Amino acid sequence: MATAAPRPGTPVGLALVRDAEVLGAEPFFHEFIAGIERILVPLGVPVLLQVVATVAQAAERMRAWAQHGQVQGMILIDLLPDDERVALVRRLRMPTVVIGDPVTAGGLPTVWTQDDVAMRDVVSALVAGGHEHLGHVGGPAQMAHTIIRRHTFETAAASLGARTTSFEGDYSEAAGVRAVADLAALARRPTALVFDNDVMALGALHEAARLGLAVPDDLSLVAWDDSALCQLAAPPLTAVSHDVQELGELVGHTLADALAGAPTGVVNAPPARLTVRGSSR
Repeated sequence: MATAAPRPGTPVGLALVRDAEVLGAEPFFHEFIAGIERILVPLGVPVLLQVVATVAQAAERMRAWAQHGQVQGMILIDLLPDDERVALVRRLRMPTVVIGDPVTAGGLPTVWTQDDVAMRDVVSALVAGGHEHLGHVGGPAQMAHTIIRRHTFETAAASLGARTTSFEGDYSEAAGVRAVADLAALARRPTALVFDNDVMALGALHEAARLGLAVPDDLSLVAWDDSALCQLAAPPLTAVSHDVQELGELVGHTLADALAGAPTGVVNAPPARLTVRGSSR
């Protein structure tokens, strides 16, 4: 399945299903790819990023890359349950690393960020802070990591006696605005919201101010994946924080091993930690 060693000059491919406008505003992938390149570029292996609109388009791009010998390996992220791309890279005999839950990876080399561990910590901290009704604003509902985070959020809250309300977002600032607008219309609204990225949390912060909701006195906000956007907000956003470039480096090392034919399995990245700032109590 793998070559004897990485081939200098031939990239690895990442066909990313994202709205290009959302990607431009989201710091995560810039830092993530920088971490991967820190490991692979010294081996002569760049990262080829293609932004597409659908999973079908991603699969089409991956097939074309393989057919024309344009990549020597691939990176899979934001998988769906039973994702067709897992079977595709197996048919293509293409060294591949999955970033996500090992259950979705079908035995492929995997780097797992342990989102369930981090979400339990977030819920526990919010309930300990006096919140009895929590909201989760997730990414696209069909994504496996969204399903894991939401399930963990709901079960952890229930185990601690807290109520939950869920909203579906798309990682855009507008999704955070919509979530807070919908929240404000509820007769019994959550007093804390957990967002699946920083951009949605920032949109929520701006909309809360427009609606006259004080943060954190009326509404606490927590963002997933800390960034400069979180740190420079007013008030600064509490965030689920891990070293995104370090995560990229883990992926880079795992992919280098896969390209060289070395045995690979599941690599657990250090769980993210909650960095408390002024947006939560």
